[in-house]
Amino acid sequence: MTMQEMKEQLEQAGNAEIPALLELYKKDPRAGVRKLAADHERRRLALEKEYRRLYDMTAYEREYEALGVICGIDEAGRGPLAGPVAAAAVILPEDCRILYVNDSKKLSEKRREELYEEIREKAVSVGVGIVSPGRIDEINILQATYEAMREAVSQLSPVPEVALNDAVTIPGLSPEIRQVPIVKGDAKSLSIAAASIIAKVTRDRIMREYDKLYPEYGFAGHKGYGSTEHIRAIREHGICPIHRRSFLKGLM
Repeated sequence: MTMQEMKEQLEQAGNAEIPALLELYKKDPRAGVRKLAADHERRRLALEKEYRRLYDMTAYEREYEALGVICGIDEAGRGPLAGPVAAAAVILPEDCRILYVNDSKKLSEKRREELYEEIREKAVSVGVGIVSPGRIDEINILQATYEAMREAVSQLSPVPEVALNDAVTIPGLSPEIRQVPIVKGDAKSLSIAAASIIAKVTRDRIMREYDKLYPEYGFAGHKGYGSTEHIRAIREHGICPIHRRSFLKGLM
C-alpha cells in the first residue's frame, strides 16, 4: 500500500480496528510509514487525555445534575481602567464535550474566538450582561459585576435551578436558584469555563470597537488594563468617556 492509501485506511477505520493497524504500520520497513503510525498514536493519546480532562471538568455538573438545569457564570473585565465589565451565563447540554474549553485566561485569543462560536452553536442557552464604566463608577466594580451577572442569568431559557459561580455568591439572584461558588471555578467546571470564554470574547470585541473611536489609547491591544502603554496614553491625552474615573483617582 502507498502512504496515501495507508492514511486513508486510518481515517476510515473504526476505533476497534485502529490499534491493529498501528501495530502493523510500526513494523513496516518504510520510515515514513512508521512515522505515520507514531504521529497518529500521539494524536490519539492527546485526544484521549483531553477527553479525560473534560470529563474531570464536569464533576460539579454531575454532582448537581439531579437538581435540574445547571448554568455556569463568570465575568471578564473587573480589573481594567477602562471599558465595561461583562458577565456571561451558559447552559450546556448534557454530556456536552467541547474540546479545549478551559479558563479563558489559559487560551490564546484565536482559540477563544473559535470556542466562542462553538459554544454559541452548541449551548442550550447563553446570556450576557454588560455594565458601563459610568455605572461602575456609580455603584463600584463589585456591585457592577453582580449586576452584569444577574442580567446574564435573566436572559437564560430555561431558567436554571443551579448556578455554578466562579468563587462568588451573587446577591439578588432568585432564591429558587441554588448557587454553588467554586474557587477557581473557570478551571474546574466546564460550564463556568464556557461562560468565561463568552464573557472574555464579548468584552474584547467591545474594546476593539472602542479602539476605533479612541485609537490614541491602544484599547485593541491592552483591552483597557493598566499597561505601561495605557498609563502613558492617559498621562499624554487625559481620560476619555470610557475610562473608569473611580479607578483613576491617583492618576487624575
